[in-house]
Amino acid sequence: MAQRLRLVCCLLALTLLAMQAYAQRVPAAPIDAELRAYLKQTVAEADSFEDRFDAEVWLLDMSTRMRPYLPDERERLDFLRHVHSEARHAGLKPDLVIALIHVESLFDRFALSRVGAQGVMQIMPFWKHELGRPDDNLIDLRTNLRYGCTILKFYLEKERGNLRRALARYNGSLGSQVYPDKVLDYWHRYWYVKD
Repeated sequence: MAQRLRLVCCLLALTLLAMQAYAQRVPAAPIDAELRAYLKQTVAEADSFEDRFDAEVWLLDMSTRMRPYLPDERERLDFLRHVHSEARHAGLKPDLVIALIHVESLFDRFALSRVGAQGVMQIMPFWKHELGRPDDNLIDLRTNLRYGCTILKFYLEKERGNLRRALARYNGSLGSQVYPDKVLDYWHRYWYVKD
């Protein structure tokens, strides 16, 4: 409990400092009542958190970090809620999944690689046929996250918890450390959240 309180105090202090710095550069705008209501709704719908407090802290922290990549607040909050839900459903750390998405697609849900991988987690279409679900839409955020998180969890179990090897398998580059190093670097540099 003391650690959680320290974390909240630190987040609030950082948020206040950021707001003060921002306020010095940009004229103050009234808080959009519609946006405030949407944030409350997002927290209320975030069922993968232990409690509402955890949801508010995590969503505020990650939303602030993600602002440069997804400027629209509604889109960002929906994205984060879905990532958290699907990552937890698969037994993964949501911040690790965000780092993987950062590397794979830079948060572009319409991303399409030169080899045909689709969406934020860059899922290859052959997975749909492997699962007997040819009509699944891999551009749909929830579908893409469900596939990606499940695939990563499978590889993590196959590699007996060796995250580097699981990440390399996810990327199809087993034997090379380039991709795992990049994901882990992004995770620790930008997205890591201590439990």
